[in-house]
Amino acid sequence: MFTEFTLNQILLSGLLFVFAGFIRSGLGFGGAALGLPLMLFVYDQPLYWLPMIGIHLLFFSALTLRTRLNNVNWDYLKQASLYVIPGALVGVFGLISLPNLWLVIFIYSITLFYGFIWLMNIRLQSNSRWWDHFLLLTGGYVAGISLSGAPIMVAVFMRNITPSQLRNTMFVLWFVLVSIKLATLAAFGFSLYFTDALLLLPVAAIGHIIGLRLHDAILQNDQFFKQIVGGALLIICLLGLYNTLRVT
Repeated sequence: MFTEFTLNQILLSGLLFVFAGFIRSGLGFGGAALGLPLMLFVYDQPLYWLPMIGIHLLFFSALTLRTRLNNVNWDYLKQASLYVIPGALVGVFGLISLPNLWLVIFIYSITLFYGFIWLMNIRLQSNSRWWDHFLLLTGGYVAGISLSGAPIMVAVFMRNITPSQLRNTMFVLWFVLVSIKLATLAAFGFSLYFTDALLLLPVAAIGHIIGLRLHDAILQNDQFFKQIVGGALLIICLLGLYNTLRVT
């Protein structure tokens, strides 16, 4: 599929995977949430992009975690997984059964929500156990259907683990969730576009390395960074929704 793209599509795809890799390693989450809406402008099929994003996430999370597993909050990860994984399983079956149009609208809508709260500096806050459980279930569902659930789950994780453990713990969680998603897609006969993922791996690595080097600086300017990105996402997702609904 990737080799059938026009030159402009190939160049744009490469830049977007640099961006997604940068966000993923720079923030520790959000590569799919921020990158996928842009990728849909290049080719509006989520089931093409999501397996490749997942394969990259498996590779880079394993690479990042190989010497950092001792800085993962395993106790809380086990607790949270009791709610995240069931939600993710429901989401994955939504991914393989819902019409493509519904998936595209869902992805633009959830990212539009992220863009709004980031631009307005509204923080998702978890103040009770029941709200924790709801956010984890919801975040798991969104992750299952689109790999975009991290910003929801981070609101809970940030309250229960130290900032220094956040990125590593989220990477372990994503490794598990993506493994479940890819295994399910393969079991139901969907292509994982493994060759395309390998072709885009080197450019994603550029973004990953840049993100790792700027991780501390991004965290120190977290609010400003998210407001800039949030404003851009609002524009992108509104345009995407308009374009999608206009042609239906």
